Amino acid sequence: MKVNINLCFIRIKYFNFYISIAFSIHRCYNINIKIKKKVFKIKIDWNSKYTTVSVYTVLTFAACIIVYAVLINFTAIGNILKSFFSAIAPIIWGMIIAYVMNPVMMWSEKYIKKVTEKKKPMPKLTRIVSTFFAMVVFVAMISALCAIILPQVIDSITKIFNNMGTYINNLEKWINSLLVEHPDLIKEIDNQFKNIEADVTEFINNIVPKIGDVMVKITDSALSFLMAIKDFLIGIIVAVYFLFDKEHFQAQIKKIINAVMPEKLASGLLRICTQTNNSISGFISGKIIDSIIIGCLCFVCMTVMKLDFALLISVIVGVTNVIPFFGPIIGAVPSALLLLMSSSKQVIPFIILILIIQQLDGNIIGPKILGQSTGVSAFWVLFSILVGGGLFGFAGMILGVPIFAVIYSLINQFVNYLLESKNMSAVTKDYSPVISELPEPIKKQKPPKKKK
Repeated sequence: MKVNINLCFIRIKYFNFYISIAFSIHRCYNINIKIKKKVFKIKIDWNSKYTTVSVYTVLTFAACIIVYAVLINFTAIGNILKSFFSAIAPIIWGMIIAYVMNPVMMWSEKYIKKVTEKKKPMPKLTRIVSTFFAMVVFVAMISALCAIILPQVIDSITKIFNNMGTYINNLEKWINSLLVEHPDLIKEIDNQFKNIEADVTEFINNIVPKIGDVMVKITDSALSFLMAIKDFLIGIIVAVYFLFDKEHFQAQIKKIINAVMPEKLASGLLRICTQTNNSISGFISGKIIDSIIIGCLCFVCMTVMKLDFALLISVIVGVTNVIPFFGPIIGAVPSALLLLMSSSKQVIPFIILILIIQQLDGNIIGPKILGQSTGVSAFWVLFSILVGGGLFGFAGMILGVPIFAVIYSLINQFVNYLLESKNMSAVTKDYSPVISELPEPIKKQKPPKKKK
């Protein structure tokens, strides 16, 4: 009995201990809830110096980690981005086609409204008809270019291959006449022939094993070209959806921007997007019209001068003229080489013709069509073309100028705002040095004459 009583006493004692622990845990839990509620109500002072330093430190550390991770996995990330952009290539083509044909649709919509909305407004019917008209114009332009240019291009290329022996003979005659006029070149060529022979042999030995790789690359290029045509055809269908419902897409983008960003930042971003759109659309449409005029002018002049490959060279000159500054040079170099193989006498007249057309385009045609659409100096145009072409290739050379014009305008507005806040002049000419303000040159004092 004593043992049992003792056991019961021990059990009761431990039971009270467990109850006290549970009560204390429950009490601590309530205290923690209150503490948490109090902590939740505490506001962070973002204007504090230490808070700002802490936030900048965390953001800098996170940015460094992200950059380090990107650099380590650069190849994998590049492959992922490449596959992603190849998957959405039809959508990109659709956006480009819709952006180019949007002015045609808006122009036709003004006249179609007069017919479809005489009695009551019918915006959907008007948009359907104007979209259909814009896409018909686009398909007609592509078909006309293919129907007119492709046969001529094929004939020109066929003529080049058929007359390759004649071209080589002409080149050989030109070299022989050059050696006859300058006999000293023969001795120099004989002296350099041994080195050239060794270099040619080494080049052939290195290039023969790589012929298989070249054939594989040619096959891949052909498949890529076919895939690009497929994406382009699908992009025409996608462009119809973009044109038909463009206001809805614009409203969705504005909705997302206003939801994510503060009001001032959102309005500033939308203003920048509007300015960029106006700059790019005006520049591209003006450049396309300018290039068509230059291509037609080149074709007429080459036909009158009876130069070979008039249509093919005019297409090359017109397409490359879309690139500012360097476009005529890029188009003239392969065209001159083409004429050199056909008839060397036609090269100099062609170069003179291109120089005259370039001067007309730069001084008369271009300014009349484009006006001062860029608003930047010739140096910054050259800078934007070099940087854009180096980073993004052919597309960067075309779009580099209007995009840089927007960046230049934004920086100019920001600098003017800072100057006006300091009650200083925002006119650039006010900061040019005046001749009277420049320091006068220090005149050397003559040593005093010694007395005799």
